[in-house]
Amino acid sequence: MKTLDIYNTDKDTLQKWYHLLTLGRAIDEKAPMYQRQSLGWSFHAPYAGHDGIQLAIGQTFVRGQDFLFPYYRDMLTALSAGMTAEEIILNGISKATDLTSGGRHMSNHFSKIEWHIENISSAVGTQAMHAVGVARAMAYYNHTGVAITSIGEATVSEGYVYEAINGASTEKLPVIFVIQDNGYGISVPKKDQTANRKVAENFSGFKNLKIIYCNGKDVFDSMNAMTEARAHAIETGCPVIVHANCVRIGSHSNSDNQSLYRDEYELSYVKAADPLLKFRRMLLRYNRFTEEELLAIEAEVKKELSIANRNAIMAPDPDPATVLDFVLPEPYLPAKYTDGTHNETGEKTNLVTAINETLKSEFRYNPDTFLWGQDVANKDKGGVFNVTKGLQQEFGSKRVFNAPIAEDFIVGSANGMCRFDPKIHIVIEGAEFADYFWPAVEQYVECTHEYWRSNGQFTPNITLRLASGGYIGGGLYHSQNVEGALSTLPGARIVYPSFADDAAGLLRTAIRSKGFTLFLEPKALYNAVDAATVVPDDFEVPFGKARIRRTGDDATLITYGNTTHLCLKVAERLSKENIGNIEVIDIRSLIPLDKETLFESVKKTGKVIVVHEDKVFSGFGAELAATIGTEMFRYLDAPIQRVGSTFTPVGFHPVFEQAILPNEERIYKAAKELLEY
Repeated sequence: MKTLDIYNTDKDTLQKWYHLLTLGRAIDEKAPMYQRQSLGWSFHAPYAGHDGIQLAIGQTFVRGQDFLFPYYRDMLTALSAGMTAEEIILNGISKATDLTSGGRHMSNHFSKIEWHIENISSAVGTQAMHAVGVARAMAYYNHTGVAITSIGEATVSEGYVYEAINGASTEKLPVIFVIQDNGYGISVPKKDQTANRKVAENFSGFKNLKIIYCNGKDVFDSMNAMTEARAHAIETGCPVIVHANCVRIGSHSNSDNQSLYRDEYELSYVKAADPLLKFRRMLLRYNRFTEEELLAIEAEVKKELSIANRNAIMAPDPDPATVLDFVLPEPYLPAKYTDGTHNETGEKTNLVTAINETLKSEFRYNPDTFLWGQDVANKDKGGVFNVTKGLQQEFGSKRVFNAPIAEDFIVGSANGMCRFDPKIHIVIEGAEFADYFWPAVEQYVECTHEYWRSNGQFTPNITLRLASGGYIGGGLYHSQNVEGALSTLPGARIVYPSFADDAAGLLRTAIRSKGFTLFLEPKALYNAVDAATVVPDDFEVPFGKARIRRTGDDATLITYGNTTHLCLKVAERLSKENIGNIEVIDIRSLIPLDKETLFESVKKTGKVIVVHEDKVFSGFGAELAATIGTEMFRYLDAPIQRVGSTFTPVGFHPVFEQAILPNEERIYKAAKELLEY
């Protein structure tokens, strides 16, 4: 491999590099002026001092082969990869024509998704797992290329960076993790982040991982390091860390004052280490360019920046009328079972079998469907409840496999793999029990943001399965409900079936749909006789369509999941006792919600009781009650009642579980009192 230096690099290349370095620095220094003029760029993290490594990342990136995940300080990286000055400024001042997000995302987040310069979050380091996911797809589809992800040295302290590097080394994936080490995480010095002076040394024991150190201030050392890293990743299929030693010349961002934690000696040192000035001196010292030639390049840059600035300033601002666009993509629309009901007879199937058989059917239907999670593919076992039993045997270990016990890695790498091709659909078991999903909530947020944040350019095609709820004597971490908390985050569909046919139909629709779906499974009903139904082979249930399980005229009982069966029993009991005829609605789909069916029932009965397993306080039922109370108040003949769990965790001993979770008697009492109101 040819080593580049000041002597053997052709003049055209040197000219291009100097042009990019000068242009990048000019924009870097101009960015704060936009804020001072109230034109935008309210967040700007200057890259000065990272010039060598950022130029090298962009020059190494091969459009059409690689995926690039730049972080918020990677302005020169984006320029070097091919983005124009105008595109950079459009992002900085948040114009409607900003390629990253049309002004929806924070400034200094540069992307061009059509080139696979990816849109990343403001939560530092999250993109590392996305890079691993897309590299997994590269390996599966025999694609020649690498995923390049860039982070600061302080970000390595984030647990999901460790999970990403561990995952890439375990799976042997072509990922280049670039660590741009400038010594500070905002104001926190490196010594407070890690015991190793070079943070890459924290990974020295990882198998299948190559570590390359370079001077990130030096163009040639950085180019050689990145060239070696890409060649190694492609040749071996294994990951590489490039640790680039940089300096941070400016403050962390325009909201930071570095003089509060850096002394004058240090500030003088970093200014003297300016990579741009060093490169300029080299070009003159080794007679590669004359002063006049460099001044001509600088004049050209000044003109280019002026034109880019003028065009960007004149570009339109975002239209507030579009704020509701791209929250959720259009779902798959069932063709045969358009209302999600059927009248077929025959042998009943229990809920766990319905899910298992639907998964297998959908894997046969679409060969670009994948599944992974904890404990989902271990010989004859398929998860704690055997929901995925037999999938790996039929579809192979490349499509169905176990993930590390790292919930955020499970979700984050799925997000990344979807980026490779929109035909890919992924089913993940996010945790063995829903209660253990909380470490992955950050990546859940990423999945819900992607479609809106990218202005409709990308949405992860993921079905996230979680075994939810209690009534199994599981106690804390085996009996909780999560839908109330997660429903506050826009960008995910949330479904919660109560019967086998609905579980099959909603799962099929989720897997075939574009976008992100949270599929909650009431584990107490997996093998319950009450939840078993006839399940047509091709049954489909549309999102946002409730199911009336029992018709009635005296009150409307709204429910889902485990409590649906309790409610049906209570309704029958009240009918037999001639107390009242209750309509029971199983909403099935929390987001989107079938308000039409609910409202029509409220108009008919005038009384409403909401029952769910989650806590009454801040549970999803609070939103149901508020919606009905606000929009249907004139039809109500009594206050809306709610039944759910106590505002406590779910205890382990049976007496605690019985006291905490809703049961028939509590539902019966509440319904009877409502009917007598």
